Amino acid sequence: MIVWICFISAILLFLALDLGILNKTPHEISSKEAGKWTGIWVSLSFLFSAVVYWLYQNNYVENPDKLKPLVASMKFITGYLIELSLSIDNIFVIAIIFSSFRIPKKYQHRVLFWGIIGAIIFRGLMIYFGVLIINKFAWTAYLFGAFLIYTAIKMFFTKEDHEYDPHNSMIYKFLRKLTPITTKIDGEHFFIKIKNINTATPLFVTLILIEVMDVIFALDSVPAILAITSDPFLVFSSNIFAILGLRSMYFFLANMLEKFSYLEYSLIAILSFVGLKMLLHDFINLPEWASLSFIAVALLSGIIASIQKEKRSQKA
Repeated sequence: MIVWICFISAILLFLALDLGILNKTPHEISSKEAGKWTGIWVSLSFLFSAVVYWLYQNNYVENPDKLKPLVASMKFITGYLIELSLSIDNIFVIAIIFSSFRIPKKYQHRVLFWGIIGAIIFRGLMIYFGVLIINKFAWTAYLFGAFLIYTAIKMFFTKEDHEYDPHNSMIYKFLRKLTPITTKIDGEHFFIKIKNINTATPLFVTLILIEVMDVIFALDSVPAILAITSDPFLVFSSNIFAILGLRSMYFFLANMLEKFSYLEYSLIAILSFVGLKMLLHDFINLPEWASLSFIAVALLSGIIASIQKEKRSQKA
């Protein structure tokens, strides 16, 4: 309980510093600044795996039946890489939503900040109930595994080309029934007064759409991490670190995603792998280093293949 309180308090403290001090004045996040923060968050995530090792080492000394510290550390890194890789499509959709509602770049950080607050709450609830279900009803692991494989097959055969139009979504139409919506952007305000009526600005609309899309993407990522471990702290912490790094990664990658054309195949391979792992967990027990190695190699292969393709296109 002390570990949970300390971890959540540290996250809330950083978020308060982020909005209150580091980004108090709205400004456009440059690729250089985003790249720096992406590097910082990735480094912090890997450093936290050492903290996980230390925490579980103390726990293992007191309870030898518990998770071994090295295994716990590797499970954290594996879960983090899965969540990070499955966030790529989410970044693309976020870019489409911002572009569709013409949100100025200097206000996008604020929308993503509050989006992360909501994501932490919803992910926490999904992880809590996911762990509860999978521990109480072991057979649900087969359902999660089958769902992940179905998602991978759907991604492979469906060529959507990201033709997502936020204005035609059910969420947007539902919001229009709940509150008046204006196309006017008034600074960082989510609501403004028009003829004494509270009216939602495009910033509020994009926030709700991003929040809903995050929940939809979590339907893939949370079961995928549960295939690696059902330890609540490892699942939650790996999710949170990936989510916190998602903002800087968005500003860093948003304009370059189309160059990583083969990365989708990496995601398909990862989803298929974790799905099969859940379906065959009673028959095949892969060591943690094998799972971590497969996911890392799948990601690197997709990135390298995409870069090589881009170089060939430029030469042509």
